[in-house]
Amino acid sequence: MKFTRLIVGFVVILFALWVIVGEQMARTSANAFVNAPIVTVRSDVAGTLELVDRPPGARVNAGEVVASITDPLVDRIRLNDLVMERTFEEAARARIAAQREAQRGIQGDLEARGESFRENRLDELRTRLEHARARLALLEDGTDPETRRLGDALDSDGGRLPTEPNLESLALDYARERVEVLEIEFRAAEAGVFLGDGYNDSPNATQRATELDSVIAALDAEHAEAEARVAAVAERIDRERVRVNALTGGDLASPVDGLLWEVLEADGVVVQRGDPLLRLVDCASLVVSLSVPEGTYNGLRLGDAARFRFENETRLFDATVTRLAGSGAATVYEHLAVAPSQRHLERYDVTLLVPELSQDPELGCPVGRTGRVFFEDRPLDGLRGLFGG
Repeated sequence: MKFTRLIVGFVVILFALWVIVGEQMARTSANAFVNAPIVTVRSDVAGTLELVDRPPGARVNAGEVVASITDPLVDRIRLNDLVMERTFEEAARARIAAQREAQRGIQGDLEARGESFRENRLDELRTRLEHARARLALLEDGTDPETRRLGDALDSDGGRLPTEPNLESLALDYARERVEVLEIEFRAAEAGVFLGDGYNDSPNATQRATELDSVIAALDAEHAEAEARVAAVAERIDRERVRVNALTGGDLASPVDGLLWEVLEADGVVVQRGDPLLRLVDCASLVVSLSVPEGTYNGLRLGDAARFRFENETRLFDATVTRLAGSGAATVYEHLAVAPSQRHLERYDVTLLVPELSQDPELGCPVGRTGRVFFEDRPLDGLRGLFGG
């Protein structure tokens, strides 16, 4: 029994020593706090500033309007000149289009006149051919004595020379010739070639309509060029209007999801291009800043695993060492939301990346909240989990 008590007491003493030594030797940090980068919104033009009414610390979403700038005195001379130039080009295009339509109208009239001439000429040749065939049939028949005097009638039409004898055979040959000639003229006219004009193979109206094809083609080319010039000037106007609108000002949107951290200019003041207006906290890039003793610092390496816990809470967040800035690391906090204390700077600075802080919507954007960081397990972690220690 005595030996049992001695053994139990010895085990308890060993356990207590293990807990004390493990708790004291575990690498921890007691002054850790959540931090985030600061994004400065600057004026892109000169003008009068108008801020959206929000209290400091208000939540803003990426793309949400946080301010606006207007400049009513922006130079619009170049834009006005381009608008006037486009008006001139459009007038030239309209003139060419009107000329083209007029020429097309004239061409249509000439083509109609040419078609009318063709139809009437075909009717004329058809009639003459029918009568010529009838006269030829009468001469070839020869039974009617009256037809023998047809040669004299044909002579009056210019078929016989004054010195030629008045013979029935000549009259018959002339009639056959007239039929053949008229058939040739009729076939040619059906094909659009008019032999009866002597030196023209088509009526004058058709020839003029054909000549207008080249004129209309030239006007088509000029109209296409005018269209291209109007389009080019319109493109220049669009670019100039974008430039003028940019100089005129407009809304400034938040580049990040975060918090309104600081207002640098008052509402209604005149600002210049590049002036800082607002500072926003980027809640999507939360980190944990902490300082550790020299011994703990020297044992850390980039990429080492760690765990972060808010004060008075039991939940642990997995973390990774992402920066080892050393002692006196004041400059690394110039673009962060929370500045370190003097005591913090006297130790060795460490930065942790904790992805769950930005991904958990229930946490909001816990910039400035404090906690503790553990770089290794401790003997009493199980009890702390149960009692919230």
